[in-house]
Amino acid sequence: MRRWLALLVAATTSLVLIALLVPLALLVRTAAEGRAMSAAESEADSVAVTVGSVDVETLRLGTERAAHPVTVFFPDGRVVGAPARRSPAVELAARGRSVTAAVPGGREVLVAVQGVPGGTAVVRVHLSDADLTEGVARVWAGLAALGVALAGLGVLVADRLARAVTRPVSALAGVSHRLARGDLAARTVPGGPPEVRAVGLALNHLAERITGLLAEERENAADLSHRLRTPLTGLRLEAESLADPGEAARIEARVDALERAVTSVIVEARRRTRDRAGCDAAAVVSARVAFWSVLAEDQGRRLDLDLAPGPLPVAVPADELAACVGALLGNVFAHTPEGAGLAVRLAAADGGALLTVSDDGPGFGIAAPPERGRSGAGSTGLGLDIARRTAESSGGSLSLGASATGGASVTLLLGGA
Repeated sequence: MRRWLALLVAATTSLVLIALLVPLALLVRTAAEGRAMSAAESEADSVAVTVGSVDVETLRLGTERAAHPVTVFFPDGRVVGAPARRSPAVELAARGRSVTAAVPGGREVLVAVQGVPGGTAVVRVHLSDADLTEGVARVWAGLAALGVALAGLGVLVADRLARAVTRPVSALAGVSHRLARGDLAARTVPGGPPEVRAVGLALNHLAERITGLLAEERENAADLSHRLRTPLTGLRLEAESLADPGEAARIEARVDALERAVTSVIVEARRRTRDRAGCDAAAVVSARVAFWSVLAEDQGRRLDLDLAPGPLPVAVPADELAACVGALLGNVFAHTPEGAGLAVRLAAADGGALLTVSDDGPGFGIAAPPERGRSGAGSTGLGLDIARRTAESSGGSLSLGASATGGASVTLLLGGA
């Protein structure tokens, strides 16, 4: 946007300057010609006064002291002063009419002097093209420099104004990206033109509304879970009243499982109503790898570890990241034969972290993450789904690929805190 505004102002300023400076340049040239012609006419008049009143030698000295070449044509054919041919314009002036004529290389000013013995003498002053345009090039250069300076000043002012508009717009875009990554605390400071400030206020209002709706939804989920406890309690009492102890124990076990599920829904809803905390990815990954390294040693697996030095802050709670790493490493141990090596890489990337878990097993054979409840290896696919949701909750992503040995490779991009 800044570039387009600068180009628009540059084009507009150039058109205005051309419309102003071109006529001014022509006027300067006309004025220079008029000044030169006036000076030549004055010289011709001053020489014409002396013709017939002084001797030829004195007249010659007078013509030589003139600023421009001066020639005097007498009726008897004599020529005094600068050499020049007797042009048709001179013949016209010899009839008693003072004229100005254009000649190759300039102009000649002809003044008729009557009362000379034998007829009419003609005083000729020659002006070259350089005389007619003396000082014009210098003035034109000054006008061109002025035009360039004004155009540059216009572009500079336009750029400043454009920055005043684009900077708040860029800030709005940054806040919208943070909201898209799940950072519901992101807000913008309204600034810039009134229209941009209005957009900023609207975006803040939208963020507040989204935060409120999500909090209300999670509270409703928690409240619904609480309301389910009453029928669960009644169901437990009914199970305890059964005459068959085995049947009662079986139903009570199912009720316990259902109650644990309801409790997990409440805990999850309550947890998500709080602000999401970040963690140091280097510390969490290092701790989880240390836990799984014992099992890797027991199974004779080679474990390659390449962890960037921390801290690497990411927008994922420590328990969620630990569960994610555990799910990925658990998949390796569950779906590759004993002795198959694995590698864990953690590096800084895009303000966050890039976590890669690869193995020497048979690989995925798929290009996209499996859907929840499906897997390419006969499992539920929940481990990869946990990893995907963890990455996406931080504003990152998950991708699958093949390791250098042809095995599976899972790469998580975790957004920065």
